[in-house]
Amino acid sequence: MAEKTQKKVVIYSTPNCPICHRAKEYLDKEGVTYQDVNVAADKAAVQDMIKKSGQIGVPVILVDEEVMVGFNQARLSEMLAK
Repeated sequence: MAEKTQKKVVIYSTPNCPICHRAKEYLDKEGVTYQDVNVAADKAAVQDMIKKSGQIGVPVILVDEEVMVGFNQARLSEMLAK
């Protein structure tokens, strides 16, 4: 079995976002290391998230440079497998 290359994963989220929690639970379950950026506490991160995604809603998930707005488990799995 080939070893998976670790991708750079960043999730822009807020503490009270249930979809953000589901996305992070999925990443945890899969053993994926990620950076969690709380946009409720970091106004500069909000601007960064908008620049990268064109969206103001959370979660925004980046896998390397690929952007997902919201959480779609099947698509996130594909992004991680590339």
